[in-house]
Amino acid sequence: MTHHSRPHAHPRARALALAAGAAALAVTLTACGSAATSGTDHGGAAHGTTTAAAPTAGTTTTAAAPTGAHQGHGVPAVPEPAASSTPTTAAPSAERNGYRLTSDTGTLAAGTPAAYRFAVTAPDGTRLTAYRTEQTERMHFYAVRSDLTGFQHLHPEMAADGTWTAPLAALTPGTWRTYASFVPDSGPGSGSGLVLSRTVTVPGEGADAAAGLPAATGTTTVDGYTVTVEGSPVAGRAGELEVTFARDGAPVTDLQPYLETFAHLTAFRAGDQAFAHLHPETRAEANGTGGPTLTFHAEMPAAGDWRLFLQFRTGGQLHTAGLTLTVA
Repeated sequence: MTHHSRPHAHPRARALALAAGAAALAVTLTACGSAATSGTDHGGAAHGTTTAAAPTAGTTTTAAAPTGAHQGHGVPAVPEPAASSTPTTAAPSAERNGYRLTSDTGTLAAGTPAAYRFAVTAPDGTRLTAYRTEQTERMHFYAVRSDLTGFQHLHPEMAADGTWTAPLAALTPGTWRTYASFVPDSGPGSGSGLVLSRTVTVPGEGADAAAGLPAATGTTTVDGYTVTVEGSPVAGRAGELEVTFARDGAPVTDLQPYLETFAHLTAFRAGDQAFAHLHPETRAEANGTGGPTLTFHAEMPAAGDWRLFLQFRTGGQLHTAGLTLTVA
């Protein structure tokens, strides 16, 4: 699993030549459209939040059975499957390196915002309270629907006892997977990034339906911006992606800093929902602007179809574009 870390201060050697004509990469809008994929950046709130559109009928995925309508406030209660024994797929897990993601919330109501509470237990059995700041935040939290149509990226608040609260926007029915990306600042593995994951069920009509990944195209538009992506990553190898921004045919050069960079890029693999964070190779100055082209270090843990969510900010507004990437 690729772990959350600081952006590279200097460009890394190109381990994989960029291939503009390669057919491995496809870019599409997220399922909800531009109106649902943009939002003003507020601390502790959803960043570029989307919720899943109505799933396509006729295609199904297995959703966990509801575990009750009560949303508790303590930690923990709901069991989670054991860690994957196949590290090459970087499959999501609630436990890794002795750290465990705990939550007593197994079910959330559809169509209404919810406060999702969770904690991280350290190898010694105590709640972790010491976190290192990475890309301006101590915790990066994601909620992604099982068919990759819904996406939320949040920066939750931590209480003194180590309990985090993530203010989720309304979710559509289905199975959702949550991800906590962080770096412990004490104890075993201090300074090494971790990503832990759990599932939560949202009962309701259409919970068992799933939409397929969007069709492949080379470019897409979101909120009037045209995003073009070039590159052909190979699983297990260091490579690069180049992302170019344009508006009304003109290069975009007014990208604003967001989480110490000019764009934030995360990926989730279709099927097992493995997680990867693609690191920008240029750090953004506090009051600087960027564009029209950004280079990302792409090191994907496994082959397959990955859904990427690219977040960038202009004029104080956060935009989110969905990208479908095939990794050889």
